Amino acid sequence: MQARDVVLVPGAFVDGGSWEQVYQRLTAKGYRVSVAQIPATSLQADIAATRAMIDMHDGPVILVGHSYGGVVISEAGNHPRVARLVYIAALVPDCGESAQKLLAFPPAGAAIPPIMAPVNGFLRLQQELFASAFAGDLTADRAAFLASAQRPWGVAAFTGEVSIPAWRSKPSWYLVAARDRMIPPEEQRAMAARAAAVIAETAASHAVHEARPDCVVAHIDKAARGTRWC
Repeated sequence: MQARDVVLVPGAFVDGGSWEQVYQRLTAKGYRVSVAQIPATSLQADIAATRAMIDMHDGPVILVGHSYGGVVISEAGNHPRVARLVYIAALVPDCGESAQKLLAFPPAGAAIPPIMAPVNGFLRLQQELFASAFAGDLTADRAAFLASAQRPWGVAAFTGEVSIPAWRSKPSWYLVAARDRMIPPEEQRAMAARAAAVIAETAASHAVHEARPDCVVAHIDKAARGTRWC
């Protein structure tokens, strides 16, 4: 079954604008695309915002999440209109898992995300380390802008736990960012394998949806067509 509706969910520290290049390419292909502007205040609030966006579509939806957005789509994906899940350098929690739990024990030698201590209930990345950790293959100007325009990540979103992971009942696809310094690539591969996802890789930073938008769109297109190869 070919799906033509796509909902894009951003991750931590950036907003829906980070999907602009992917959005433009998908709409040029004829997809009906919405971008969920999640508040990033709590997991439940982010799920609610995503489900509200899904409600605006009347056909089967491909639900796409980047980074922390993978936590959101793992629960919001239980919406009956969601046909398939696509994870882009994303966290893929199981029942009772949160972003905090998944990031708690990085593999030996893996880069440690420069997340600062919470201030007023929100997390940020150290601004001077943002480019190297999050956006190593974007232009210096773009990385500097994203570092300055960070959307704070609520501790309640960071610690929010998934109750019923949608990937246990719906097919999923996963794009690994092989040069990611936020979520270790080996962890990405392990989470994708646990979800029995169709896995592809690209040599990109955590900002893979900006650095390699054509690759991201190709992976979403495979999911929309139900293609089990990469």
